[in-house]
Amino acid sequence: MKNQLLLWVILLLILTACAPAATTTPTAALETPLPTDSPAATPTGEPTAPPAETQQTAVPTTEPTAPQAAETRVFKIVPGESKVTYEVGETFLNQNNRFSVAVGVTTEVRGEVYANLANPPQSSISVIEVDISQFESDSSRRDGMIRNQFLESSRYPIARFEPLRIEGLPEAYNEATPYAFRVIGNLTVKDVTREVAFDITAQLQGDTLTGQATTTILMSDFGVGPISILGVLNTEDEVKLTFDFVARP
Repeated sequence: MKNQLLLWVILLLILTACAPAATTTPTAALETPLPTDSPAATPTGEPTAPPAETQQTAVPTTEPTAPQAAETRVFKIVPGESKVTYEVGETFLNQNNRFSVAVGVTTEVRGEVYANLANPPQSSISVIEVDISQFESDSSRRDGMIRNQFLESSRYPIARFEPLRIEGLPEAYNEATPYAFRVIGNLTVKDVTREVAFDITAQLQGDTLTGQATTTILMSDFGVGPISILGVLNTEDEVKLTFDFVARP
């Protein structure tokens, strides 16, 4: 009986050892997917975010600011409509010391005015150039002597006025109102430069700037005179210069 029972126990152990082991999958392994090298699928219609290491921060762009309206208007002196005039007294010794005033005119003048209408004291003037070789008076003989001998304008045709400062400009501008002010600068005639002051009256009406500038100089300051022709005439040393100008944008 005991031998038979022992036989059954041995048989049961053999059957258990030969049976295939049951495979069990841990619950955690089913719930957490294994990591892969491929990116996770993205739902249709949604953009895929780039990897953190390659994602760049967008730099906000600023729209360019529209330029402010220019406060300064440029007016160019119009040759032909503008003119420079000299006036000098002369005494004719051969005509019983008759006195007269010689007048010469040139319309060859160039320059620009920078008018700041919002803040007139900020206005300025460019270098003014005058072709003094084109001076004409009522005597071609006088003109020739001035051009070739006394003023030597055939050799030094351009007189230059370089403004240094402007005094007396108004604080505010009104259309068509005449304003008086003074411009101080360096006047160069031939190869000599002297500081002179022009008294100016100017007004702006529409797009046309008009005015007059006057000064008095001594010819001797520029090595020109006074002019003396023995037995014929003597001139005064003082010369009045007048600049009538028309300027447009």
